[in-house]
Amino acid sequence: MDVDKLLAKTTDALSVGRAFGTPIEREGTLIIPVAWVAGGGGGGGADDGMPEHTGADQRRQHPYPTGGGGGFGGFTWPLGVYVVDNGHVRWIPAVDATRVVLAALALAKVMAKLVADRRARAHS
Repeated sequence: MDVDKLLAKTTDALSVGRAFGTPIEREGTLIIPVAWVAGGGGGGGADDGMPEHTGADQRRQHPYPTGGGGGFGGFTWPLGVYVVDNGHVRWIPAVDATRVVLAALALAKVMAKLVADRRARAHS
């Protein structure tokens, strides 16, 4: 795949359509899902260090060509939905229990570290 095709596919993957999902309409109420979309990628190439006109026999004798690779990754994190009803718009956030628990654990760790540091200073 050439670079232009790779960039086109990457652009499609990170489009606004990924952040704002397909609107859903039910009984006069419009619901628009919203997510945080992030991604990144990289690329590389290869070179056996020999001119292109070099024959196959000579290429086999060159045991260690240089080269590299590439890749792409991304993720989508749901944030919530916009609800449009009777001309009024309201935001309803998505509650991610895992994120809440991880934040609480991180806060508890910081608090324990602060308490331990104060105790160590008090005894020194």
